[in-house]
Amino acid sequence: MTRPVDSRPASVKEWRLNLYLSEHDPETTARIVLDTGDNVLETCAEARRNPYDPAVPAIGDELAAGRALVALGRELLRAAAGDIEAVGAPEATPPAPLWSARE
Repeated sequence: MTRPVDSRPASVKEWRLNLYLSEHDPETTARIVLDTGDNVLETCAEARRNPYDPAVPAIGDELAAGRALVALGRELLRAAAGDIEAVGAPEATPPAPLWSARE
């Protein structure tokens, strides 16, 4: 089978993501460290239980981890925007936000 000259074989990369959860009732902290091989990004987020709510540690873990992952996504998008600008690509119209600024 022949393929076009400009075609390249698929490239596979592996990025390492470590998620650390720390609970000090009523607060849970999530810290994420992403190692891309070229760069390391780190984000943190917290969740705080209302003192009148029952203690369910899994909920704090999920909230803190979810918030840290959203923050990591924002960091990656900012890094990509900086890289796009650095290579001189034309500015594009920014997409509509996926979530409100209140998060």
